[in-house]
Amino acid sequence: MTAPIPSSIAPKRILYTMFRVRDLEKSIGFYRDMLGMSEMGRETFPDAEFTVVFMGYGTRKTDAILELTYNWGDHSYDLGTGYGNITLEVGDVFALETYLKERGVEILRPASQVPIASTETGKKHTLAFIADPDGYRIELMQAA
Repeated sequence: MTAPIPSSIAPKRILYTMFRVRDLEKSIGFYRDMLGMSEMGRETFPDAEFTVVFMGYGTRKTDAILELTYNWGDHSYDLGTGYGNITLEVGDVFALETYLKERGVEILRPASQVPIASTETGKKHTLAFIADPDGYRIELMQAA
């Protein structure tokens, strides 16, 4: 049996779960009006042609939330392709990626920095993507 992951590099909490939606405004309305969630943020990526809206309860700093991703244009999804990933907050993406890689975990996208699409120019997220044993995507995002 493998020893448990050291707490110094273990994920700290579930940040959000992402899924793709066909009609962004209809989805926002459903989560807001039917389930009582609030819109907690919105980011638009014109070059990549998609918009994300974060919905949930509480705050983004302390509570798990939903990321609704709308890819511009005509897209249809089944439940298998509509699911995106679960995102975990980690203290050091690079250290955790090394730890997981050494233990045979599939790295789908190596750790890197990506710009945050907001008014805070110059800020970046540090993230990586891995696969669980069934191939489900897990995003590792470094705490800001």
